[in-house]
Amino acid sequence: MRELLMKGSVVLLCATLLAAGTSSSEADPGLKVDAYVRGEIAREGIPGLALGVYRDGKIVKAEGYGLANLEWDVPVKADTLFQSGSVGKQFTATAVMMLVEEGKVGLDDPVQKYLPDAPDSWKNIKIRNLLSHTSGLGEYENRARTKPDGPFYLRLDMNEDELYKRITAMPMDFQPGEDWSYRNTNYVLLGILIRKVTGKFYGDFLAERIFKPLGMVATRIISDRDIIPHRAAGYELVKGQLKNQEWVSPTFNSTADGALYFTVLDLEKWDAALYTEKLLKRSSSEQMWTVVKLNSGQPNKANYGFAWGIKQVNGHKVIEHGGAWQGFTTHIARYVDDKLTIVVLTNLDAGHAQPDKVAHKVAGMYVPALTPVEVQAIEDKEPQTAILMRNLLQEIADGKADPDRFTPELRAKLFPEAIEGAGDYLKELGTLKSLELIKRGQQGENRAYTYRANYERTELFLSVQLTRDNKTAVLDFSNE
Repeated sequence: MRELLMKGSVVLLCATLLAAGTSSSEADPGLKVDAYVRGEIAREGIPGLALGVYRDGKIVKAEGYGLANLEWDVPVKADTLFQSGSVGKQFTATAVMMLVEEGKVGLDDPVQKYLPDAPDSWKNIKIRNLLSHTSGLGEYENRARTKPDGPFYLRLDMNEDELYKRITAMPMDFQPGEDWSYRNTNYVLLGILIRKVTGKFYGDFLAERIFKPLGMVATRIISDRDIIPHRAAGYELVKGQLKNQEWVSPTFNSTADGALYFTVLDLEKWDAALYTEKLLKRSSSEQMWTVVKLNSGQPNKANYGFAWGIKQVNGHKVIEHGGAWQGFTTHIARYVDDKLTIVVLTNLDAGHAQPDKVAHKVAGMYVPALTPVEVQAIEDKEPQTAILMRNLLQEIADGKADPDRFTPELRAKLFPEAIEGAGDYLKELGTLKSLELIKRGQQGENRAYTYRANYERTELFLSVQLTRDNKTAVLDFSNE
């Protein structure tokens, strides 16, 4: 869940300021930050953005940029409410860990203990598998299942029991603990589990046990019906034009995989609490921030804990998570070694906004050692492969991708819905100007490549694996 770009004089000014490092901006990194953020929202075409910067749990910057509502010209402020997307998962995970500490839930308990009517195929799924996305469950929120004739059509309203029943009908993707794959389904089930254990809707449990005790006065479950002050509108870029967010039913705006409203002011209180034991014992928090291992004993490929990704940036630990839902994108990055946290909230869809990139760049402006390393291109000794990839990207964008160019395994995952979505996304990016080789390696018998694709409106990193006969076995896109 949750998850056009314009170039002009503002971007040029931003780049000039960052390169020059004037004496005033050196004295106050906030000035550099302002120039950079304004340049990014202009470049990416983001209507509005809220930025929170916290040092040791205290706000040093809480700023709004652009517009919260285009129809009324309402500016973003620090108290503007944005939808959480999957950043909301960390609150669900914290609630589950509270129940673990109270002895009401066990991390190694089978899911069937709490959901006794679960299918036999779930018998080896443990609570920790749901928290860490190692359950093997399928994704309820994909194009095939959420389209009008799908079981999870986003305009269908249903009660929790019916939603659960439809989830149980989905096939497993792999055996629990054998692999890692991000699945919103896992956290929908955790929300259902919270109700089973406590007798309370998970949103009420969060309000009672987390939001109210921390003084997070604005944070709450999404509601289209309620009158909610300072609520931003979400926007999607469709064929070069901004559109209001798609309407979804109350069902899908109340699940535990990321259906909250919050502000950068409230998230300061959340960040501050994570340095303490107000909510959880330190041992429980550390378990959430530890990379979960697979059945093989190896760490999962995403370096994921419980609702947090764990990484190193120039030797500094960062725990972070992003989110996207209904025309909103979000990111929280906690550089725990430096006691610095950056929160970026936008009201533009995930295909066009990059709050993670903004968060990482801003972190480096406050602590230079956190500046992301500029990825350098390497010599490409296989230009024919680059041509092959360029042609493939164009075919996907044109809706003409040949299924025979992919391995049977990848073909089954991509066609037809996922490849159509990828085509729509690539088409929005404009012309592909260049394709630069960043990394070359081997994955078993497959040749592995990472390219930087420089599009007219942004850049993407393309990870691909090719078989000996040039079938595409892996195809992944990322912003960084």
